[in-house]
Amino acid sequence: HDFVNLLLDENIKVSMDGKGRAIDNIFVERLWRSVKYECTYLEEWEKVNDLKKSLTDCFHFYNFIRPHQALSGNAPAMVYLT
Repeated sequence: HDFVNLLLDENIKVSMDGKGRAIDNIFVERLWRSVKYECTYLEEWEKVNDLKKSLTDCFHFYNFIRPHQALSGNAPAMVYLT
């Protein structure tokens, strides 16, 4: 509860379907699965800056270019920014 109070003290909204529900993290888990299998498992980096650049590119692709079946083939940015 201390963590939740800290967030609330900073005016950060806490959003969950319900305490301990399995689907609370489903969207983030799905995102990280895609990042792992489509980006990070395919490359090796020698420098942290190279990793940061690669992840930046991956998130841009995921959000602005990659079609998502659950969004009728649209990228998330097309749905949420229009």
